[in-house]
Amino acid sequence: MAAQKVYHELEPVYDGNSRILVLGTMPSPKSRAYGFYYSHPQNRLWKVLAEILREPVPETAEDKERLLRRHKIAMWDVLKSCSIQGADDSTILDPEPNDIRLVLSASEIGAVFTTGRKATELYAKLCYPDTGRSSIYLPSTSPANCRNFTYESLVEAYRIILDYLAVD
Repeated sequence: MAAQKVYHELEPVYDGNSRILVLGTMPSPKSRAYGFYYSHPQNRLWKVLAEILREPVPETAEDKERLLRRHKIAMWDVLKSCSIQGADDSTILDPEPNDIRLVLSASEIGAVFTTGRKATELYAKLCYPDTGRSSIYLPSTSPANCRNFTYESLVEAYRIILDYLAVD
């Protein structure tokens, strides 16, 4: 499969109350087709978030967005475009970043989290120089990462976000 140029078409989810920002790399083909973040049926993000936030697992895009807003979580991706083979972050070429300052300037973001090594690497290289804000690495919830991280280890790793969602 050859790399193809992909453009980010999903709007960031955030508002003035957002306290953390969760950034992936680029929506997968399944997420782009579905029209919302982390929508591959085997991606574990929504199940992990539901568990740590003590909520039912959201099923629809609307439910997912409501969960994010209710818990003051902003969501977007590091890249606005790149060339990529399917959903394989290791094949990314010609990455162009989103302007993360858009979300940071319009909200109360106390921490930026990047999901996966590639998102963390690209954020550090392409976004940090503009934002001056470091990101905190979280393991990828992708089905491709199941061998490296069990569901239980993901839940444990993602609990760190609760520290930044606590009310002042």
